[in-house]
Amino acid sequence: MDGDVRPAPARTAQGHELQRSLSWRDAFWVTSGVPAGVLFTIGGVSATVGKPAWLVWIVAIVIGFAQSFVYAEVSGLYPHKSGGTSVYGALAWVRYGKLIAPVSVWCNWLAWSPVLALGTSLGAGYALTTLFPADALVNTWQLTLLDLGFVRKGLTLRLNANALLATAFLLLTFRLQHSGAAAAATTQRILGLAALLPLLVIALVPLFTGDMPASHFLPLLPLTHDATGAPAPGRWDAAGLSAAMGALFLACWATFGFETAVCYTREFKDPQRDTFRALFASGLLCLFMFIAVPIAFQGSLGLQGMLAPGIVEGTGVGAAMARFVGGGPLVFNLIVVMLVLAILLIVMTSMMGSSRTLYQSSVDGWLPRYLSHVNEHGAPTRAMWTDLLFNLFLLLMSDYMAVLAISNVCYMLFVFLNLQSGWIHRLDRPDWPRPYRCRNWLLALGALCGFIDLAFVGAGANFQGEHTLRNGLVAALLIVPVFAFRHYVQDKGRFPGSMRRDMALPRARAGMLPYLALAGGALVLGLAATLAVIP
Repeated sequence: MDGDVRPAPARTAQGHELQRSLSWRDAFWVTSGVPAGVLFTIGGVSATVGKPAWLVWIVAIVIGFAQSFVYAEVSGLYPHKSGGTSVYGALAWVRYGKLIAPVSVWCNWLAWSPVLALGTSLGAGYALTTLFPADALVNTWQLTLLDLGFVRKGLTLRLNANALLATAFLLLTFRLQHSGAAAAATTQRILGLAALLPLLVIALVPLFTGDMPASHFLPLLPLTHDATGAPAPGRWDAAGLSAAMGALFLACWATFGFETAVCYTREFKDPQRDTFRALFASGLLCLFMFIAVPIAFQGSLGLQGMLAPGIVEGTGVGAAMARFVGGGPLVFNLIVVMLVLAILLIVMTSMMGSSRTLYQSSVDGWLPRYLSHVNEHGAPTRAMWTDLLFNLFLLLMSDYMAVLAISNVCYMLFVFLNLQSGWIHRLDRPDWPRPYRCRNWLLALGALCGFIDLAFVGAGANFQGEHTLRNGLVAALLIVPVFAFRHYVQDKGRFPGSMRRDMALPRARAGMLPYLALAGGALVLGLAATLAVIP
């Protein structure tokens, strides 16, 4: 296939398609919710590794920023596609195994979609703890529906006030996106300005006041516990290194998320220019936020404060941020309202990105056909409904961190596959036009980061609960029967015509290298899991 040939975008039976209505600035504001991801895991990272947590955040966002250059090149190859980097990366893998490509796309969706439930539940928690005392009936009642202890000890399906209020938030964000990406981007811009302000204030105020003792950051020793269970400084032995990798596993979930900026390539007015600009601008914002906010938190609270149950669970983050700023009840309530807006911002970011992944996966022949539908505004509404229903189920889960950890196993598998797709595309499609072409050393660095990410998964996943790694790998394989139904039942073993044109190559030049990369990744994952020391 010649490099300048691009198939026309597929239309649905109704004649609707995604619309080219976004600029790179719109995509920047859509992804401006990603820094709010720090609120989900900032306590968990500290509870895993202790004082080195601030350094863990720096390492995680630097790795994420380095990886983004590979994403920028790959996404520029397919300006007619939506759905993000997993869709573009899948086209590198499909020639080397039909099941590898859908696993990449599926893992990306399983990582992003649960943010809807995680975000709305956290926002609901902020609201309920602000409006009512902790021991109030509205905060304590719950109805247990089903015991899921076979998945994770203590996990149940239950109904409570948090789930009901989170459902209301979820329905609100769904309605705001029903009119298409351009209208949603406008809402995102307004929310972004309001939601990013408290994060900026929290990041900057301690720097100006100087209220960050060095003892809150040093010594750089991992967390352990003494015979009484009290936190104590550990050593950089196997247990300490395992703890650091467990913390990196959590931090990477939040810091890598700005790659969603390339989900809108099909909707950019000028995809060849806008794709890289959106990704780079979003990366710079996240680079600042994911360094400054954790430093400000740890510098202000110290290790004991970061290990407080409310910070570890996330429900006390809003109150802590209000105390940083000072002021009376009015300031406290204002900060909480702005934090809820920040949470809704990342929920909208997730819904826009994950629904487009479902839509494009259906157009490409990975997922059932019904997901290919878009409405008259260019919004993939059936994919959005699927996201919504899936997350209404997740909102019934009693342990949201279990959901986050399992989805992150899937996410890191996607990241590995996608980073390897960069050099596979370079070998197999050397002459295709690339609006952005990263340097060879950046391409190689991205591939190396993929193996490092798998080491974090192997060593760190089970820090978030027994069998987390196993459950994540099982979740990643759930795509197999779904893809088999679409490909062999609905499509009779043939991909859609547009997909066949995208796959067309005179020769797969990468040869055995992709299979060697898979074998190497499995080896790294297995060794890291075997060698990890988990208390």
